[in-house]
Amino acid sequence: MNKRLLAVPALGALLAFGAVGCGDDNSKQLESWAANVCGAAKDPIAQAQTALADTGQVKTGEVPADLQKRLSADIGRLAKTNQDIAAAIDGAGAPKVDDGASLQKDTVTELTKAADGYLEVQKKLDALPNADQAKFADGLRSVADQVQQLASLSTQAQGKLQRGDLGSAMAKQEGCKPGSAAAAPTSPSTGGPSDGATGTPADGTAGGAGPAATDASGTQAPSTPAPTASAS
Repeated sequence: MNKRLLAVPALGALLAFGAVGCGDDNSKQLESWAANVCGAAKDPIAQAQTALADTGQVKTGEVPADLQKRLSADIGRLAKTNQDIAAAIDGAGAPKVDDGASLQKDTVTELTKAADGYLEVQKKLDALPNADQAKFADGLRSVADQVQQLASLSTQAQGKLQRGDLGSAMAKQEGCKPGSAAAAPTSPSTGGPSDGATGTPADGTAGGAGPAATDASGTQAPSTPAPTASAS
């Protein structure tokens, strides 16, 4: 049978900054700050996109134990990338904007909270019994709901940096420019144990369809809406 699992706002949108506003006399300082952050965050962003893309892979014949192991690795990677992006922002110091210190602190705090949340979800996923396919599908649905919430938290945290002159400075940095995955992602879906049919990802945007799973008879459970990711 096929299971759709994670339909989450793509973390590629974490630092997908659109151009906003114009620089002022402080623009060079802001661009230097943005260069430090985006240079350090470039690899973690790419790794997060890779992890999310893998959660969307439908692998024919993949047994529950193998699916569980693969998704656990992906979620662990998402925890690490959130930690790394938080460290990049923390290490750059406070940006020279109004309430820059608070902005930096709040963003780092929320990304760290998301990272910790991913680690908890990873533990929950690892503990799911996988002998009964229907029960395993129910467990995956709960995990998917939590992953959606954490992905939304990460995106919203980074959205704090998208505004005004700071957002304009970050939009110029190669490491923070939006990629194709951030622009209009399809809703990822992950294949579970298969009867030979090929599953395909559902079309959607960053705030697209929520997770769904199939029960042992192959009947698809209803989807739940995903939180909408902030993107400017």
